[in-house]
Amino acid sequence: MSNFTGKITLAITGASGSPYALRLIECLVASNYQIYLLVSSAARVVLDTEVSLKLPAAPDAATSLLTSHFDAKAEQITVFGKEQWFSPVASGSAAPKTMIVCPCSTGTLAAISQGMSDNLIERAADVVIKERGQLILVPRETPFSTIHLQNMLTLSQMGVTIMPAAPGFYHNPQSINDLVDFMVGRLLDHLNIPQTIMPRWGYQK
Repeated sequence: MSNFTGKITLAITGASGSPYALRLIECLVASNYQIYLLVSSAARVVLDTEVSLKLPAAPDAATSLLTSHFDAKAEQITVFGKEQWFSPVASGSAAPKTMIVCPCSTGTLAAISQGMSDNLIERAADVVIKERGQLILVPRETPFSTIHLQNMLTLSQMGVTIMPAAPGFYHNPQSINDLVDFMVGRLLDHLNIPQTIMPRWGYQK
C-alpha cells in the first residue's frame, strides 16, 4: 500500500520557466506526492541555462540527483526517458489521472492538441485526455501566434486547463521567487493541494 498522498505526472519541456518546475516539485514533495517526471532534451538545456542544474540524460541518474536535491523519499521522484513506452504514464490502466506540463513549449502544445505521441510526454498527455483526467499546461511564450491560440482553444474545449506563466502583481512581490510562488500556488490550487505560498486576493501579506 502506497504511503504517498497521491500520484502526479509532471513534464518539463524546453520553454523558459525552469524555476516554476523546480518550485512545483519542491511543493509536491513537501505535500507527500509521488511524482512521475518527464524531461525533454531541450528542457535539460534550459535547466542548465536558467538555474545551472545539469540534469543527466540517463533516467536513473536523473532520479538519484533530484531525489537528493529535493530530499525526497525513496521512489517519490521517478524520471522516465522519452521512449520508455512501458512506463506507467504510457497506459491508461496505470497512469496518474493528473498531469502538468510546466513549462510547456508551443511545440509540445501543438503536438498534444493534435493527439501526436512521438515521445513519452506527448503520449502521457494523450492518455490523460482520453481517460478524462486533469491536464494542466503552462505555456510560456510571447506574443502568442494565431496557431498557438488555436491550439490552446482546441485543448480548452477538450477540458484541458491552459494556465500561461503570467504571474500577477497584486501581492506586491519583492523578489523573483515571489513571482514564481504566485504561479506555483495557482497550480497547487487547481490540484486541490493546500498551499500558503501565495497570498489570497484581499488578504494582507
